[in-house]
Amino acid sequence: MPALSSLTDRPRAEQLAALRAEVAHAEGARGPVLAFGLGALDGRLADRGLDGAGLHEIAAASSALSDDAAATLFAAGIAARLAAPGSSVLWALTRFDLYAPGLEQVGLGPDRILYAQGRKDSEVLALAEEGLRDGALACVVAEVKAADQTATRRLQLAASEGRTPMLLYRRHRTRERCPLTAPSAARTRWRIGCAPSAPLPYPGVGRGRWSVELVRQRGGNPFSLELEACDDTGCLALPAAVADRAPAPVGAARRAA
Repeated sequence: MPALSSLTDRPRAEQLAALRAEVAHAEGARGPVLAFGLGALDGRLADRGLDGAGLHEIAAASSALSDDAAATLFAAGIAARLAAPGSSVLWALTRFDLYAPGLEQVGLGPDRILYAQGRKDSEVLALAEEGLRDGALACVVAEVKAADQTATRRLQLAASEGRTPMLLYRRHRTRERCPLTAPSAARTRWRIGCAPSAPLPYPGVGRGRWSVELVRQRGGNPFSLELEACDDTGCLALPAAVADRAPAPVGAARRAA
């Protein structure tokens, strides 16, 4: 047999160095950028949008069902804008509790989604990783309650390899602790909650509003904005009353309150 050196034949220190180099290369690579189309938002993002070959994490601001719905629709709106006609989004989860009409209202109709269900988080993460590496999907969305740093590094590597964006929705495990407190290899980490809608001059309910916090991003600073919820094309909007107001740093609104 030819004397070929494989990774498993190398000393452990060399294996670790090679793995770190592979991860660093994948983490340094960038894909096509998906802009939100809002200067106040894109202008504060290091990539002027979302990296199309990266991992992005989303969590609800609290365990309340209203915040959970807002975070789900935030992810669905991004996926809808990524899914060009003829392409599909893979949505992996352990419990099928999605409200299809709600997803369709933000532009993600049933003809654009492929669902995959696992019995536990590890299976969902494996399904997401396989979907990313395939490279044929517009986007992969996965809902989990637990994903350690090793799991997020694997997702980032798979997203980079498949040139496919990954949206990881971190569901609340407890009422007291935000899922985004754990370390992660994600490019961006978002926390989404409901905000009061604008009063109307007539009886009715105005367009929903969300509190959108970018908790962490690589190469940039955190910030928060109050935005109008996704429309039927998955696009967000600045409320008319705050269209000319500068974004506030994360936590500024709470300190003011």
